[in-house]
Amino acid sequence: MPDPVSTRRRLLSRRTFIKAAGAAGAGFVLYAVLPGGTMVALADIPGGTLSPGEVPKFQTPLLIPPVMPRAGTAKARGGKPIDLYEISVRQFVQQILPVGLPATTVWGYGPVAAERPDDPLIHNAPSLTIESKWNRPVRVTWINELVDGEGHFLPHLLPVDPTLHWANPPGGTAGRDNRPTFDTTPGAYDGPVPIVTHLHGAVGVGDESDGYAEAWYLPAADDIPAGFATKGTWYEFFAGKANTEHGAEWGPGYAVFNYPNDQRESTLWFHDHTLGMTRLNVYAGPAGFFIVRGGPDGEKAVLDSRSDTVAVLPGPAPKQHDKFPSNKTYYEIPIAVQDRSFNDDGSLFYPDTRVFFDGIVGDYIPAGEFSPIWQPEFFGNMIMANGNTWPFQVVEQRRYRLRFLNGCQSRFLILDFSAIPGAAVWQIGNEGGYLDAPVNLTADHGGRLLMGLSERADLIVDFTGVPVGSYTLGNVGPDEPFGGGVPGVDFEPSDAASTGQVMQFQVVPAVAPDPTTPPQYLVLPTRTPLPAETFTRQLALIEKAAIGFDADGQPLEGPTEAMLGVVDAGVPIALDWDEAVTDNPQVGDTEVWEFVNTTADAHPMHVHEVAFEVVGREGLVLDDDGEVAVPVTPDGSARPPEPWETGVKDSVISYPGEVTRLRLSFVNPGQFVWHCHIVEHEDNEMMRPYRIGPVQLGQPE
Repeated sequence: MPDPVSTRRRLLSRRTFIKAAGAAGAGFVLYAVLPGGTMVALADIPGGTLSPGEVPKFQTPLLIPPVMPRAGTAKARGGKPIDLYEISVRQFVQQILPVGLPATTVWGYGPVAAERPDDPLIHNAPSLTIESKWNRPVRVTWINELVDGEGHFLPHLLPVDPTLHWANPPGGTAGRDNRPTFDTTPGAYDGPVPIVTHLHGAVGVGDESDGYAEAWYLPAADDIPAGFATKGTWYEFFAGKANTEHGAEWGPGYAVFNYPNDQRESTLWFHDHTLGMTRLNVYAGPAGFFIVRGGPDGEKAVLDSRSDTVAVLPGPAPKQHDKFPSNKTYYEIPIAVQDRSFNDDGSLFYPDTRVFFDGIVGDYIPAGEFSPIWQPEFFGNMIMANGNTWPFQVVEQRRYRLRFLNGCQSRFLILDFSAIPGAAVWQIGNEGGYLDAPVNLTADHGGRLLMGLSERADLIVDFTGVPVGSYTLGNVGPDEPFGGGVPGVDFEPSDAASTGQVMQFQVVPAVAPDPTTPPQYLVLPTRTPLPAETFTRQLALIEKAAIGFDADGQPLEGPTEAMLGVVDAGVPIALDWDEAVTDNPQVGDTEVWEFVNTTADAHPMHVHEVAFEVVGREGLVLDDDGEVAVPVTPDGSARPPEPWETGVKDSVISYPGEVTRLRLSFVNPGQFVWHCHIVEHEDNEMMRPYRIGPVQLGQPE
């Protein structure tokens, strides 16, 4: 982590949590309330009633997700072949904790139809992987099956705060996608659950298939309460557009999305994106990998510099129609890292009161500004990899390709391979495909890799020189909000006994010679840079706070919303989700977006629809209180992107007290969003719509 970030983190003050933290600039301090009302630091307690110390580690083999079965194939308009999928979200029981501990009720995606009778029809969290081919479209019917065996709707597994700006089905057509008002502080919503799926990293997709947050839909249950809205504000408009452009019919409880797959070979993932509920829907389980393979920037364009021939990357990965359980050995493995907490009965734990975060007991909406249930951030006290707590993977003394995803709620990861003696770790790709050149993480970065929320890293890990034995992949990211800096200097690393461990590699002798190309000889595909920008757009990251009080009646400051906005004449201006679109590039434009971070924390910023270049970062002038000075002024300390940020990306870390610059080209017209991927932030105003091109005829206002 760069020194300028470390220095700036120490300088920036925090208007929130000063009394809780004891000093400005310390960042968030997380609290929870034990039975009896005692408030203690989160690091000292379990998230739920099940303590991490009670969960054996490295007992469960890592699940390597099989490939999602196709429902069939068809011809798209124009005659191009298209792969068809029918995928639903269901509730089921899964063994996430080791055998011997209770199973967990979760939600997850899975196929409801397959073209072959021996294809696996499995719902899991995370789901089976969609394997797609470059320039071959994929059409998915996404089905909301959150109903019981009698066809009645299933309520949420987790506490839904109805005071946010959210999907709000009980508001009816007039009040949906709104922030409702209350006469008294409400309890958690317990009605039918809306969903809408976003393919994160999809480039060039139509807005009707992007998973817009107001295009959600309820299940086709037979007991939806009278007066409830069954679909979001944008659902009907997008349904008509999908029918006109793709001949796709939408209906009760489902939507049909089309993905062109004409982007670079890359690692995508899909997850829920419902307005004001993403944090809860994703925490319940629905997520999965989507791999795009082939094309001019694909694996066959990777060369071996020693011979100028096509390089050999580690493989195989799971393929369509592989048996399950598989009789193959896989050397390319996707790994989704997530954090969760559990109760003694195996159930997922997520707080049902704001008190858990910082001890604020009021004033809650409507008397005050604090939402009663929403957590400004949440850190699970256990780590999962591919849906199991602390699994193990047997690896041979050879090279593997590991595609990592940070799928946590609020937790920045710093994967640490340094405790694996003899391992050599190289990064060859990120969200948007291959880097401009391989990055030697072992030699140049201490065997560590920083991953913001939703970022992906395509790694080659060479176990050839690792002695036979068992070794732990560590995590030295913090158990609190991240602001940059160095582990052990600017923040305490994750708890070494729990969240500081991700999974175990059990190294065994190789069964055959390794045919793959050593990563130092890889020549990655040449990338055409984006055109020069014609406009620079300044965008603001803002934290909104208020004064509440704790259980003793003492005043306590805390965040009420995390917001986005614009910078006008050097002044950051916060905007709510439902305010008019202010960011409207035209089709064919290339712009530089400047994320001006006025908060004390780093935010992983995600822009839908496009893959962008990271231009670089620059510090901002701070005032005498350590806050970003107004008017906003760069301080001249510009630095280039990190080596692992080359190529193109869809998510980027915006550090506190800095401006982060991106270059983006806009090709496809429509209505999309940009937001922070700390999902607790995204769900409470840190998301804004943007439009490419003109207003569409008939679109919602």
